Amino acid sequence: MEAIGFGIRLKVWGDYACFTRPEMKVERVSYDVITPSAARGILEAIYWKPAIVWEIDRIHVMNPVRFDNIRRNEVLGKIPLAPVKSAFHGGEVALYKDSNEERVQRASLLLRDVCYYLEAHFNMTDKAGSDDSVEKHYNVALRRMRKGQCFHHPYFGCREFPVQFEFVEGEIPKSSLVGNKDLGLMLWDIDFKNDMKAVFFRAAMNDGVIDVQKCLKEGVFS
Repeated sequence: MEAIGFGIRLKVWGDYACFTRPEMKVERVSYDVITPSAARGILEAIYWKPAIVWEIDRIHVMNPVRFDNIRRNEVLGKIPLAPVKSAFHGGEVALYKDSNEERVQRASLLLRDVCYYLEAHFNMTDKAGSDDSVEKHYNVALRRMRKGQCFHHPYFGCREFPVQFEFVEGEIPKSSLVGNKDLGLMLWDIDFKNDMKAVFFRAAMNDGVIDVQKCLKEGVFS
């Protein structure tokens, strides 16, 4: 990392969310709140370039944590890469998944009526070129957030749970939540350079605010 970008504040909300706990192997069970990696994914859906990487500073949880238990039909697996490559080179292959044969029913514990304020900044990476600058990328990100533009529509953990978002010009309102809550170990990121190891941190929420950077300073676990 070479330089720190200017901070942004973004309000995100939606009807449902599912930030799946990785220790749950079969059924989907959501964390109590959005994870930093999911929050970063929202920002990357709005604006991302190889020259920058988003960092989440604080998460403001505005609504009480409420869960809904639903059952959904899902399709196992994906189309393998080999047939796709064969089709790309002119081969005659069937590129489809038969939902009737590979359908599975799973229960999911989802969050409902979620609303968060995200405080974040970006760092410049070693892929930044001579024409890349902090001001340039900040202004582009700012414009896209204000206009509601995105590369693909952001979502809360699963694509069927779309995110509504708006840029926050003023101060963030105070959360309705009070008191301290230990959220336990929470997924922070996936270390793709080291066999895709899951990296966790000890999340704590004080009066509805998760100070991610402060929690990370206390240590991460893999």
